[in-house]
Amino acid sequence: MLTQTEQDRIWNHYQNRDRATFDLSYPRLRYLADRCAPGSRVLTIGVGSGYLEELLLHQNVELYSLDPSQSSIDRLRNEFGMGDRARHGYGQNIPFAENFFNKVIMTEVLEHLPTDVLDATLDEVWRVLQPNGELTGTVPYSEQLSAGLVICPHCDRAFHRWGHEQTFDRESLTALFVRHRFKIQILHARAFPDFRRTSPRLLLKAVGRYVLGRLGEQVVGPNLYFRVRRPNVRL
Repeated sequence: MLTQTEQDRIWNHYQNRDRATFDLSYPRLRYLADRCAPGSRVLTIGVGSGYLEELLLHQNVELYSLDPSQSSIDRLRNEFGMGDRARHGYGQNIPFAENFFNKVIMTEVLEHLPTDVLDATLDEVWRVLQPNGELTGTVPYSEQLSAGLVICPHCDRAFHRWGHEQTFDRESLTALFVRHRFKIQILHARAFPDFRRTSPRLLLKAVGRYVLGRLGEQVVGPNLYFRVRRPNVRL
């Protein structure tokens, strides 16, 4: 298991010095952004390249963001003028008021969290969501964590190259959300192909990737897409 400091170093690198890592994430981020209503109050946890935040701002979403990387937060403030709506911090201690957001987006984030932090983060998401508010995002589907292991050449320590600590299938992710009192709306495997392609051959490949993703075939690197709600009742 990586320490929080080690996780922060990995993602500070990718988010600020190797942002091209996220180039293939456009269709997934576009899909999530398109499902946010203009004027809704949305929190993104985990900034990545900042492209999701850019899309949401163009859609006139009232956007707030949280990330462990101060450099990533400074970039949102400087490039998008987000000011204090972009905060440095962690999901297990969200620095916003309770019942504040219509939606929280966590895409490719939950798999990075050790179990105690994961549980605390979902409790915090519950707290800041309005009743009937929505948590949505993605995780890798049935990832074999051992396939992502690399070795540090300095200390000979093995760790996951992206800092993943969890792997999820439909059953385990459903159980996690139910345990944290969320109501499942959608939870299924899918890929996010780029349907902007104009070439018939590339468009056919995109359709094939979508179909294989819904079947959970690992050859297309499928995600689990989820949309869950905080019920408007006291449980």
